[in-house]
Amino acid sequence: MYGDVMSSTQDRLIETTRELLWERGYVGTSPKAILRRAGVGQGSMYHHFTGKGDLAQAAIRRTGEEMRATVDRLLDAGGPAYERIAAYLLRERDVLRGCPVGRLTMDPDVLASEELRAPVDETIAHVKARLAEVLQEGVHSGEFAAHLVPRDLAATIVATVQGGYVLARASGDTDAFDAGVRGLLALLARAPARTSPAPSTD
Repeated sequence: MYGDVMSSTQDRLIETTRELLWERGYVGTSPKAILRRAGVGQGSMYHHFTGKGDLAQAAIRRTGEEMRATVDRLLDAGGPAYERIAAYLLRERDVLRGCPVGRLTMDPDVLASEELRAPVDETIAHVKARLAEVLQEGVHSGEFAAHLVPRDLAATIVATVQGGYVLARASGDTDAFDAGVRGLLALLARAPARTSPAPSTD
């Protein structure tokens, strides 16, 4: 029972820190704010973590793990490559809050810390690599044109998503995000591998 309580407290601290990092960034996420929202005492925090940096690292890693699991679930679903890419692009998001991982790339304190930056870099690299794998499958199967470069197109997809978050937050309108996704899907749909040869007139 005691172990369950301690585990629950640790989990609550991590989940609270994830939310605060998403809302306020690293500097705005003070230990006092974490403890207040989590409803735990200072002793509980320092029992589980050496300090704010250690707790933030655990929170960022969990956020990254959650994002990677979501991406894997969508891209491993089977079916045509286009449909799986579309499922990733069209998945439900809280667009106006921004990407919980992408927002950390604009946080100078996260970028200045190798420990905090590492799970961010790992997550973005994982998403791009998985997208590139699916795009490569599409090229191999003849679904996409052979001249497409999967790694470059995967980077374009990630850039579109992250840029869409920024534009949506700036305008306060999710259509800015949706328009980017629609445009990218339209371009992918117009990139067939090949057309049938014209019938011979001989």
